[in-house]
This record gives sequence, structure tokens and C-alpha cells, in this order.
Amino acid sequence: MTTTGEERERGFDHTAIESHWQAAWEDADVFRIDDDAEDPEYVLAMFPYTSGSLHMGHVRNYTITDAFARFERMRGENVLHPMGWDSFGLPAENAAEERDTNPRDWTMQCIDSMREQLTEMGFGYDWEREIATCEPEYYQWNQWLFKRFREEGLVERQGAELNWCPSCETVLADEQVEEGEAPEGPHGDGGAVEVCWRCDTPIEHREMDQWFFTITDYAEELLAALDDLDGWPNNVREMQRNWIGKQEGASVAFEIPGYDEVDIFTTRLDTIYGATYFSLAPGHPVAQEIAEDNDEVAEYIEMAEQADEDDLDVTSGVFTGEYAVNPATGEEIPVYVADYVLTDVGTGALYAVPAHDDRDHEFAEAHDIDIVQVVEPTEDADVDPDDIDVQEAAYTEDGVLVNSGEYDGLHSEDARETFVDVFDGDHRTEYNLRDWGISRQRYWGTPIPMIHCDDCGFVEVPDEDLPVELPEFVHTTGNPLDAAEEWKHVECPDCGGDAVRETDTMDTFVDSSWYFLRYTSPDFEDAPFDTDRASDWMPVDQYVGGIEHAVMHLLYARFFTKVLDDGDLLDGVREPFTNLTNQGMVLGEDGHKMSKSRGNGVSPQRIIEEYGADTARLFIMEAAQPEKELAWSAEEVQSAHSFLQNVYRLADDYAAGAVATDEADDIADYVAREIDATAARATEEYEEFRFNHALQAVRELVSLLRRYEDATTPDAAVLERGITTAAKLLAPVAPHVGEEIWERLGHDGLMAEAEWPSAEAPEDYAVARRLVENTREDVRDIVDTVGIENPETITLAVAPEWKHRVVDVAREADNVVPAVMQNEDLQQYGEAAADFAKDLAGRAQYDETLSPAGERAALERAAWLVEREFDAEVVVQSAEAADESLAKKAEPGRPAIDIES
Repeated sequence: MTTTGEERERGFDHTAIESHWQAAWEDADVFRIDDDAEDPEYVLAMFPYTSGSLHMGHVRNYTITDAFARFERMRGENVLHPMGWDSFGLPAENAAEERDTNPRDWTMQCIDSMREQLTEMGFGYDWEREIATCEPEYYQWNQWLFKRFREEGLVERQGAELNWCPSCETVLADEQVEEGEAPEGPHGDGGAVEVCWRCDTPIEHREMDQWFFTITDYAEELLAALDDLDGWPNNVREMQRNWIGKQEGASVAFEIPGYDEVDIFTTRLDTIYGATYFSLAPGHPVAQEIAEDNDEVAEYIEMAEQADEDDLDVTSGVFTGEYAVNPATGEEIPVYVADYVLTDVGTGALYAVPAHDDRDHEFAEAHDIDIVQVVEPTEDADVDPDDIDVQEAAYTEDGVLVNSGEYDGLHSEDARETFVDVFDGDHRTEYNLRDWGISRQRYWGTPIPMIHCDDCGFVEVPDEDLPVELPEFVHTTGNPLDAAEEWKHVECPDCGGDAVRETDTMDTFVDSSWYFLRYTSPDFEDAPFDTDRASDWMPVDQYVGGIEHAVMHLLYARFFTKVLDDGDLLDGVREPFTNLTNQGMVLGEDGHKMSKSRGNGVSPQRIIEEYGADTARLFIMEAAQPEKELAWSAEEVQSAHSFLQNVYRLADDYAAGAVATDEADDIADYVAREIDATAARATEEYEEFRFNHALQAVRELVSLLRRYEDATTPDAAVLERGITTAAKLLAPVAPHVGEEIWERLGHDGLMAEAEWPSAEAPEDYAVARRLVENTREDVRDIVDTVGIENPETITLAVAPEWKHRVVDVAREADNVVPAVMQNEDLQQYGEAAADFAKDLAGRAQYDETLSPAGERAALERAAWLVEREFDAEVVVQSAEAADESLAKKAEPGRPAIDIES
């Protein structure tokens, strides 16, 4: 629709209405939820890192949850929709360094700025529940929980080879290491390399003492419970399954003369007869022992420990000069130390079968090691055994055993079970999941509440001394807390002697592993949260956030929730999030991810200033379903803005008395049915998180109301109900405009607290709508095909009742024509019934239809739409009243059409 200057002047001014209604919501405590509310609808977006400004990804994430929370609130639900700040972490520390300030001041400035932006977007949060993880009132409970986890045996101090980011100067958990590309040039080949998730710097490996949460204790439950998370995307559940990486296998001992027996773990015990060499990880105790007397092995181990994991390929290894005894054959096989064997995977040792493992095959070729086939395809396999050449490539599938002594012919699966007993092995389950190293060598995080005393070892900080607060920030390289001399030197809580605080801080994912629980009781002083309230309000009903947290935040939050339930801090809550939505990325107009380097970013602030928050919200929610990517479009932003002005002017015209009204007629009946149907359709779409479909229904309703105005003198009650319904359905996404319309129509109170429209579609509505739309399309086709320029009369004749009976018979019949001709009631229609049955026989399905009277009534109600579209009179006739030549062309759901010009 073209908007004139005069129309724009009487449209709404977003700069005025948005601040007005934001203040009204605050004054009325619309979004506040009482502590005694029973099991509210808990709607939550992953809280933002305090970077200082919102980007379009934030706007999309928070619009999704705000729209859903408003929708549920209007449906009468108590809704918990809080907001807080993920405010610890290295970026704030780096930003403070760059600006010659301290992380706290920088972070609090960012929080103030982002809170203001969230408010300007009209997001309805219970700000009384606001939390910031960098506040001592919050992080003291990180420390308290650390101690409770330690009491439960879930905290360990251990040395380990860890991921080290030389740029961030801190340890990274495995989940924080991503695959990147090494730089090309004299020191890099441009190939794949492991990089820091935050800064993309290639990581190093260092041996360090660290604090760990033993998340592996919960590996089995974390894995098994994924099957019950029906409200989670399948890809997220699969990512977690793969990360946990459960493997069923067996352990068997190999003898290396002169050394202790070495246990191996394998999932392919059926291949043991084909073991032609033995491999130890560089960190394996036996490898270390061999290195004491073998310089070549020692040098290799030193090189492997210092090298990046990707600097060494799968063929890297060194022969130790030792031999292991294969318990299956009694033969000695060479022992290698190889970098591809990982100390913390399985037992750090393995027997190698080059014939049946790709990695072992590659290593064997490089080191000229025998390759012996011990498994070949079964007779019913897709591959011919004669086509298998293990000297060229490994055969990795199950099959039947060969070259395995008395066990030849045994199937792989049976052999695996049999060999556990034959070789004195044990059934064993292994996981790829590793314990969670939480130590970080940075300042801006939760101090770990431990003190080291030379006499007493590590001693916990007493509860009464919590929180251990951060000292004043010290600008230094390395770990700033190491430089805080006065802070770190303390008395030992046990013996009173000189002691030193732990100077590592906690991984910030600890902060986000339970923050959703703190929202239930943010001022609670006796524990991290009130157990009764959290147990009643949890789990979160709808959680929205990025896919990048699938195996970090989401896995850790699940772990924490289970531990807290086992520790009686929760009562029966095992999973934190019932339904999960991963919102798609917002792309620039060029279709690429928004970035400074591309210059394709869009500032939410600029959109708010130019078009208003409601326009930004509406565009984002209309452009795609939440989980899909969407590309920014200036044209579609303008369309969203124009639509909002159109809806407002529709209401404004009616409220101002500029629309003449009359009593209800058939058109009013049609519009009334459409209003009810739209409410039902939009409600279902909101429930299913298909906001774009709900908003399309609102657009169609507003268009219908405009046509209703133009086509006749509308009924006042129907028109006002239509406008009000459209505004209510729009209000979760465009709340400021919704409030403005609500007030303009003279309603009391706030739209945000109004009741959601009645959501029941008229009986047979979907069938009637399909009839009308198909009929309108058929009329268009005839007009276009025949070339009728000025139709004067359009006659629609519905099918006779007997044709409906033919369709009913056809639905139930395997052979349509005989079934129809054998029906006594239909035999009187002779060849006509037979011909119609033949037409139906070739159809794959039979759509539901109305009765002849129902079809006529539906078409009469909608006749005005056809009349308005073609500027022609529309006549709807029964089969009995219509001309016989016309009536015989009609079918159920498809009236016959005659057009006179």
C-alpha cells in the first residue's frame, strides 16, 4: 500500500509511544512474578555476555522469548521471564587492558548500556530478578557449590596435559578447542589445526596441575537421558551423544617382558589374532619407564609433549626395542611409542591390527610392519571376499574369522564375546568424555576457594569466609592473581601457618551452569537458591540460545542439575531445560554472517531510532522460523514498518468515527468466521514456535478487514472485534503498537494484561476455506484462459447430494466403479453415477467436503470477495435450481462455474 504524507502524519510516532508504554509496563509491574506463584511458565533466553552493545543476534534471541512470554501471559499463565549478565571472562579483562581501566568498571558500564538497549526493545523482564555473575553475591555460590561438589567426591586436583592458549594465557577445556586453519608460510602449511574457541589462536599442550569436576561420573546418565529430551533438536542431542562417545568393548592384558603387564581397551577383540604391533601413548607409565634407558624414545616423548597435536601425523612413532606377547598367538610383536595413542583415551595403550583398522594400516605401511587378515566378509555380505586385499586397505567391517586358529568361521560379534573369557579379559565401557578442567589462569573469574599449606596440603576456605572476593586488578602478564601478594598470602584455616590462596579462577561456564536456578530466588542468602521454589518452578519450559553451546554450556548445565538433585538441593529435577530452540544466525544483506570486516553489520540502535523497536521485532519474527537463518533486508524492514502503520490507521479510523457502520449481513458473518479462524490458527502457530506463520495469518486478517471496509458498510461489532483481535495477535511481537491500538479503541488496562482472543475455529472452517479458495482460483483460471475482460455475472452451482454419496462410497472402496454401481441408492443415477465413479477411480485421495447445503452457505458468505475481485454479480445455486447443463459439471468441493460477460 502506498502511504501518503497525510497518512504518515496520522500514523503513530514510535519515538513517543515506545518510551510511553515501556514506562507504563514498569509502573504496573506487568512482568513481575510473585515468589508464591505455582509452577509458572519459565521462558528463558541464554543470558548475554557483557560486550557493551546488542547485536542483531541478541535482538533475535530475545525477541523470540519475549514474544512467547507475552503470548503465554495473555493466555493467563504466570510467566517467569528473567534477565541477567554473563559478566566474568577474558574479553572483559582484555578490554580493560586496552582501555587502561579495570574489568569491573568496564563490565558494569557494559551492563548499564545493554540493560538500556534491552528496555528500548520493549523486552518484558522481571528486573527484580536480575543477576550478574561477577557480583560477589552471585559468585560466592560458585565457591560454595565447589565445596559441595568436593564433598561429594566430584572435585579432583590432578596433573594433566592440557590445552593452552598462548594468546589468552589460560587453559581451555576440550569443548573450548575448535578446528581451524594454520597460517600459511614458513611456520605453517595452512592445514587443519586446533584453535582457541575465543581468539582462533593455535593451541599448545602443557602439563599442569588443575582442578577438575569429574563430569565423567555422570557420563552414562548424561547419555541415556538424551533419549527423553523430546523437546530438544535432534542435532543437539546427537552432538552430545558423540561428545560423550560411549564405547562398549573389553580390556585384555598384554605382557611386555621386563615390565608390568599392560591393559588395553578395544572394541574389536575379535581381531586379536591379527595384532602385529603394540602402541603406547607418550604419557603411558611403561613408555616413560622405557625412556629412562632409551634416548631415542625419550627424545620422541619430549618432542610429542611439546608439539601441537596436529604437528604429528598418524604415522609418527618410534620403536622401543621391546616386544609384547600376543596372548592369542604367543608371538612377540614390536612395541612402539606413538603420538596417535592418547594417554587419556582408553588405557593409553592398544594392540594394533593393520588389516582391520585404517589408522593402524597407515602406521604399519610407514614402519614396514606385517599386515595379517583375520576377518573376511560373510557369505551374504555385499562384497566378495576375493575382492578384499588388506595389503592395500584395511577391511573394517564385521565378518567371519580367518587365520584365527580354532576360531575360524566364528562371526565377529560372537568372537568378541567368546574372547573375553578365552583371554582373561573384562567387559568394559569407555567414554570419550573427559573430566571438566575448570582452572583458568586469569583474573576476571570466580576465585577457587582453596588454600595451599605446606603442612596441610590443600584446605578449603571455610563457608563463613565466603565469598573469596577478587583483589584490586593488577595490570600484568600471565595470571594477575599471582601478582596480588597481599591477597594470596593467608593463614591456613586448619593449622594457622603460612599458606597461599589458589590463584586460578573458575572457568566461566561454571557461572552459566546454574544461573537459571538463581533466578528463582535471586536474593536468597542461605543457599544458591531456594530448594522448594526451584523444584516447583524448574525445569525451564522454553530455552532459546545458540547452537555453539551444544557441548559446553548445555552439557555442563545438565551435569550441574543432576548433581544438585543428588545433593538434595533440588527435588526430582534431573534436566534443566524441557524445550530447546537454537535460533538461526542473522546474516547481512549480502547473505554472509554480519561482521566488521565485511561491513555488512546492522546496528539495532539505528533501526530502533529510524523505524522503532516494533518494526525490528516484527521483521525478525516474520522473516523466518526461529531456528532458520535469516538475511537482513531493508525492503522487508520497510514492509514491516508500513504494515504496523496500516494496522494502526485501521484502528484509528474506526475509533475516530471515520468508518460508517451498519447492521450485520452475510459478509459480516464471513468476516466473523475468519476472525475466529485466524485467532485459532495464530494460537496454534505461536504454540509451535512458528511465529512467522502466525504473523502471516494476522496480515491476512488485516487485509480482509480492509476489503470488508471497502466492499460494504461494515458491522461495527464485527469490525471492532476484528481490529482488536488483529492487535492482540500482533501484540507479543509488536507490543507498543498493540498497546496504542488497545488504548485508541477505548479499552481499559494494558494490552499486555488483556486476555488472548478466543481460539476456536468455526466447525468445518478448514474445509469451507479450501472450497472458497479453490473456487476463486478456478474463476481466475477461466477468466484468464478464455480472456473474459468484463465479466458481469458469475454463477456457481454446487454438486447434487448423490455425488457426495458417490465420494463417500469411493473413500471406502478398493474398486470404486463396481462399488458405486452395486450401491442400490446410486443405481438410479445410471450412467452419470458410473461416469463420475470412473473419474474418481484415478484419484489418490478424496478431500473432505461439506454437504451441498454447507457448500452453498460457504460460497454465499464468500461471494462478496469474488464480486469485489471481478466487479461482477455472483449467484450461488443449488444443483436443483441451476441449469442442468451447468449442474452436471459440479463436483463435491468444486462447484460448476458459468461466467457471463
